[in-house]
Amino acid sequence: MNYLENKVCLITGASGGIGRATALQLLDKGAKVFDFSRTRQLSDDVQHENLRSFKGDVSVEADVQAGFAACLEAFGTIDVLLNNAGMGVLTTDLSQTDLETYEQMVNVNMRGVFLCNREALKVMKPKRQGHIITVISMAGQRTNPNAPVYAASKFGARGLSSGLADQVIKEGIKVTDVNPGPTDSDYWGDRKVPREKFLKVDDVANVITFVLNQPDYVVIREINFDNMNFLAG
Repeated sequence: MNYLENKVCLITGASGGIGRATALQLLDKGAKVFDFSRTRQLSDDVQHENLRSFKGDVSVEADVQAGFAACLEAFGTIDVLLNNAGMGVLTTDLSQTDLETYEQMVNVNMRGVFLCNREALKVMKPKRQGHIITVISMAGQRTNPNAPVYAASKFGARGLSSGLADQVIKEGIKVTDVNPGPTDSDYWGDRKVPREKFLKVDDVANVITFVLNQPDYVVIREINFDNMNFLAG
């Protein structure tokens, strides 16, 4: 059964990585996709009648408001918000971490989620229907010594999402946290990490599409997954 036909899905950071892979899967299932990305847009190299793009920064309130308005102008509503945009900087030694680095991660990973959720709820609450998914990662559940600030921003996003889920379930709005383990994407750059043991972006997109392609009465609050080979060491 395809429950995604004609659903309007606003995806932050859909120009690459997990966001791009998910957008392509949703388009293939007949959904309408609105890409909200900071740098390049998915529509730069993908032509589809059900795809629109907007250039903006999720951590900037005016950009978020303008982006959501553009989505409403293009498609008339928003059925799904996928908070996918995120950033991380390797900050092993907290004593050497500058304030700008801290603020960058918190602004995108927490403030951005808050701003996008708030705009989505303005559309979803009146119609008592909608689905908000946030790609948080396992870093929101388990810390590691290499990225304490990144983990803090993800723990914060998870807390916001969990509280929101409790708040809006009686209004017909579903909220889901998607928590993948390390995923092979451009995020890692040239770092020496075992990318061959990481999840692939399509693996994560498959999970997101599965969560979205459920009947309205099915609620998946949180889903955790990892590459077995990574966990085995």
